[in-house]
Amino acid sequence: MKHISKREYAQLITENRQRFYRIAYSYARNEHDALDIVSEATYKGLKNLKNLREHEYFLTWMTRIVINTALDDLRKRARTEVCDADAIERESGASGSAADETYMDLYAAMDLLKPEERIYIVLKYFEEYSFRDMAVLLELPESTIKSRTYECLKRMRLYMEGGKRHD
Repeated sequence: MKHISKREYAQLITENRQRFYRIAYSYARNEHDALDIVSEATYKGLKNLKNLREHEYFLTWMTRIVINTALDDLRKRARTEVCDADAIERESGASGSAADETYMDLYAAMDLLKPEERIYIVLKYFEEYSFRDMAVLLELPESTIKSRTYECLKRMRLYMEGGKRHD
């Protein structure tokens, strides 16, 4: 059992950087914070590289690091961030296109979910993981992954259809 070298790690990070960015962006919702999350996760992965024993588990291992770093970032921002209503209004400014509105509605529906629930939607529909792969990654039974994913979808659908928040 050979450990991954730093050079191999750098190559694997480069090959998968868009995937990690998409996951981070699904939590951070802005480019700067998503890049910070990926950068921090990359550092954490490099620092703990000796703990990764098999090449084939790199993607699962690193995805977990990105998710956990994103969740840590959200918790940290929730404690320190003051919400500026005018900035939010400017950021969500109406561009008028139906595609933009649908995109904004999708993210609004994802906002219904707790940060730890978003990962089910991100992995299944943004990253196209199978339920089995999600179960391995999240270390949960496949049936739990399915039921949680479908529950999240149900809440999102209710919001998208009626604009209501069902907690």
